[in-house]
Amino acid sequence: VSTQSTWVIEKALGTSQPSEKYVYYFSSRLSEGNGKMKALLGGKGVGLAEMASMGLPVPPGFTITTEMCDLYYKNNRQYPAALKAQVAEKVEWVEKELGKKFGDTSNPLLLSVRSGAAVSMPGMMDTVLNLGLNDSAVEGITKLTNNPRFAWDSYRRFIAMFSNVVKGLDGENFEHVLEGVKKAKGAKYDTDLDTNDLKEVVAQFKGVYRTKIGEDFPQEPWDQLWAAIDAVFGSWNNPRAIKYREINSIKGLLGTAVTVQSMVYGNSGEKSATGVCFSRDPSTGTNVFYGEWLINAQGEDVVAGIRTPQQITKSASQHWAQENGISEEERLKQFPSLEERMPKIFEELVAIKDLLQNTNRDMQDMEFTIEDERLFMLQTRSGKRTAAAAVKIAVDMVEEGVLDEKEALLRVDAKQLDQLLHPRIDPTQKVQALAKGLPASPGAGVGRIVYSAEDAEAWVARGEKIVLVRTETSPEDVGGMHVAQGILTSRGGMTSHAAVVARGMGKCCVAGCGDCVIDYATKTCQIGSKTFKEGDWITLNGNTGEVCEGKLQLIEAGLSGEFGKLMELANKYRKMKVRVNADTPHDCDVAVRFGAEGVGLCRTEHMFFEGNRIDAVREMIVADTRPQREAALLKLLPMQRSDFVGIFTAMNGRPVTIRLLDPPLHEFVPHVSDGPEAQLLATTLNIPLASVKQRIESLKEQNPMLGHRGCRLGITYPEIYDMQARAVFEAAAQVKKAGKLLAPPEVMVPLVGKVEEFTILKNNIHAVAATVMKEQSVQFTYSIGTMIEVPRAAVTADTIAAEAEFFSFGTNDLTQMGCGFSRDDSGAFLTDYVKQGIYEADPFQSIDQEGVGKLVEMAVAKGRSVRPKLKCGVCGEHGGDPASIKFFNSVPLSYVSCSPYRVPIAMLAAAQAAILEEESK
Repeated sequence: VSTQSTWVIEKALGTSQPSEKYVYYFSSRLSEGNGKMKALLGGKGVGLAEMASMGLPVPPGFTITTEMCDLYYKNNRQYPAALKAQVAEKVEWVEKELGKKFGDTSNPLLLSVRSGAAVSMPGMMDTVLNLGLNDSAVEGITKLTNNPRFAWDSYRRFIAMFSNVVKGLDGENFEHVLEGVKKAKGAKYDTDLDTNDLKEVVAQFKGVYRTKIGEDFPQEPWDQLWAAIDAVFGSWNNPRAIKYREINSIKGLLGTAVTVQSMVYGNSGEKSATGVCFSRDPSTGTNVFYGEWLINAQGEDVVAGIRTPQQITKSASQHWAQENGISEEERLKQFPSLEERMPKIFEELVAIKDLLQNTNRDMQDMEFTIEDERLFMLQTRSGKRTAAAAVKIAVDMVEEGVLDEKEALLRVDAKQLDQLLHPRIDPTQKVQALAKGLPASPGAGVGRIVYSAEDAEAWVARGEKIVLVRTETSPEDVGGMHVAQGILTSRGGMTSHAAVVARGMGKCCVAGCGDCVIDYATKTCQIGSKTFKEGDWITLNGNTGEVCEGKLQLIEAGLSGEFGKLMELANKYRKMKVRVNADTPHDCDVAVRFGAEGVGLCRTEHMFFEGNRIDAVREMIVADTRPQREAALLKLLPMQRSDFVGIFTAMNGRPVTIRLLDPPLHEFVPHVSDGPEAQLLATTLNIPLASVKQRIESLKEQNPMLGHRGCRLGITYPEIYDMQARAVFEAAAQVKKAGKLLAPPEVMVPLVGKVEEFTILKNNIHAVAATVMKEQSVQFTYSIGTMIEVPRAAVTADTIAAEAEFFSFGTNDLTQMGCGFSRDDSGAFLTDYVKQGIYEADPFQSIDQEGVGKLVEMAVAKGRSVRPKLKCGVCGEHGGDPASIKFFNSVPLSYVSCSPYRVPIAMLAAAQAAILEEESK
C-alpha cells in the first residue's frame, strides 16, 4: 500500500494542472484542496480535504467542484469533455492507492457519492453507498471477504439507494419488500436476515426496479457513477432544495459539489460500526462529547430509526438507559457505548474530535465508520445548533481562549436569538401540523379558539387561555390580541397589522394561513382537513408557522447567564444605540430588562383602544364642531397623561419618542356604518343613527394610507395634537415634580412632506409646552422632531432639519411610498419578485438598500449638513432586521428601534455590523 500511495503522490506531482480544474483529489497521503476552498468544494468536500491534509484516516476520493454544477445548468445539463477525463484520472488514483479496480469482479473498488454545497442544506440529495456493485462484483466481494452476508447486505442497500436517490423511486417500494421478507422469516431487525434472505431481497428489489423503471438494474459501474453524479447536480434544483434556500435566504452559491469516496464498511461484522458525533452538545452547547453509533451498520441506519442507536460515551449511555427504564445489565449487553465496546477506537476518536474542534475553532459535526476495528473519518463541518447552544459555545470559547470576543459575537446568528426569548413547543412531543402560515411572531401559543376580540377578553376574564383566530386584525382587535396566547390570521403577511402588533406584544402569531377558512357566523373554522368550533384547543408555532391540533406542552423561555455575557460583549462593540417600540409601561419594562436604551416609537393611537377610551375617541370623531371635539378630547387627556407618566417612570431617565396620532380616523369608528356598534354609538351620544352613519361614510377613503392621516390630521384638527402634546408635557411635569429621572421628552410629528406642515405644528406644540410649564410652575426641556416616511421629506431633508430637532425613519411607510407597493396587498406578488431575483428580499422585511436605503442616506446627509449633530434613528420593522441594521450602521444612524422581544437581536446585530465595518477598513 505504501508503494501504491507513493505512486499517487508522484503522479500528482508529475501531472501538470489542467487550465480548467474541476476535480480535486484527497486522501490521508495527499490533498489537492484545503480549508479555504469551501465555496468551490462545498462543505463536505472542504472538510474531507482539510482532514486529509492533517493526515487523518480519510478514505481516498475526489470532489467535483461547485463550478461544474453551475456549468452543468448553463450548458443545458451537459458536461465539458474535460470532466470525464479528470474523473477517470482520479478514479485511477484511488484504485492505485487502495490496490483495487473500479468495475473489477474479483477485487472491486466500491464508491459512495454525496452532495455538498457551501452551506449545509438538508433538502439536497441523499447519499448513495456501495456504488459499483453488480451481480458479478457481489460474488467477488463474497470471496474477498469470506463474508457473503455482508456482500449481499451491501448490494440490497445499493439497489434501494440508487433507485430512490438517482431514479426517484419511492423508498416505500423497497421497505415493503424488506418488511415482507422479515415477516416471513420472523425477523425483527435487518441484521436478523441471513445470506439467503438477503439474496431474496436483492431479487425482489431488482424486480421492483424493472417494473417501475421499465429496464433492468444497471450492471455497468461507470454508468452507475455518472447517473449518480447527474443526480447530485440535478438535486440542486429539486423542489426541496429550492424551498430550503428560499426559507433560509441562501443566495449567491454556484451550486453543489459532488464528493466521490472509496467505501469503508461499517456493516461488515461485529467489529465494524458507524456513527455521528458532535464535539459539543448541539442542543445545550455543553462541552461534552455527544453522539450515537451502531454496530454492524451503515450510515443511514443511525438516522433512519430502524434500530435504536447507542451512545458514544459511557456516561451518556447510562443516562439514556435510566431515562428509558433499561437495566445496567441489559444496557451493557445490548446497548454498550463506544467507550466501553471499543476503548482504543474511542480514544482515537476523542483525539481527532479535539484536534478538529481546536483547528476549526468551532463545534464540529462529524461522521465516522469503523471497519474491522479501524477508524475512518467521513465528514467534519461546523455543526448546526440551537440558539441556546450557539450562545453558550460562543461565550465558553472566549473563556477557554479559543475565540476572541469579536469572533464570538460573529459566530451567533442574531435572528436565532428569537428562540431564547419566547415560549416554545417541547421538542420531545410528536407534532403533526394541520396547516402552515407565515411565522409572523416567534414563540408558541396554546389556547381555545375564539373569533373576536370581545369574546377573547370575555373568555380570559373568566380564566380561559385563548387563541384569537381572525381573517385579519385591525386596531379594534388590540384588546383581544393583548390577552391572547397567540394570534392566527388567514390573511396578511410578515408586516401585517397582526404581525407587527404581535411582535410588539411578544405574542406568538401565525399570519396568512391560507388553509384556515373562517366562518364568523357559525363560529367555526376549517384548518387543513379538520373543522374547529369555538372553544376547541389549538397550538401555534410562531417559529415555523405551523398550526397544530390540541394542547401541546410548552417550554418557557429563560435568559441564561451566557446570554447576559453575550449581550455585555455586544454592548462593548456596537456603535448604534438600541431603543424599543413600546406603547405601555409593561412593554417598557420588558425592553429595559432586555437592555433597551430608550423608546424610539410610542404609538399613541394604540392607547385609544384600552378599556372604554374608544368611546371618547369616537365621540370626538363624530363631533360636528371644534368645541364638541375638545370636550371629547378632554375625557382622553387624563388617560393619555397617565400612560405617559407610566412610560416615563418605567424608562427611568431614558429617552422616549412619542409619535402623535398617525392612522386615519376611519380606523377608530365601527366598520359597518349602520351595524350594532354604530347604533350603540348613536345611543351613547344621544344623536341620530343617520348622523353617525353619515360621519362614518364621510371618513371612507379610496387609499387611506395616502389620505387624511398623520400630520394632515394635526393641520385640520389641531386640537387633537394639542391634547396629546398637553398630555405629554403634563406627564413630564408630574414626573419631574415627583423627583424621578426624566429624559427630555421627544415629540414626533408623523408623515411630514413639507417643512410648512412641520413648522405650523411645531409652533402649536411649543405653545402648549409654554402653557403647561406656566400652569405647573415647572421647567423642563423637550425636543420636537419628525418621522421621515414620505419620499419628499427625504429629498428636502435639509429644509426640514432647519426646523426639526431629530429624524426618525418610518421605513414601513417609506418603503410603501418609495417602492409604490401597498404593504397590505403586495404579498400577492412580492414572493415571486424575490424568487426571480427582482428584489434580494421582501423590502418590507429587509430594507431595499439600493432604493429606499438611498433615500435614508440622502436624508441623513442633507439633514446633518444643516444640523451636524442631528439625531437620526429608525423605528420601522426594519429596526429589528440584522441585514437592515448592518446597512443603518453604515449610514450611520444614531439608533435603531424595534419591538421589545427583538431588542437583544438588534443589539447583537449592531455589534456585528460595527465589527464587520471595522474589519473591512
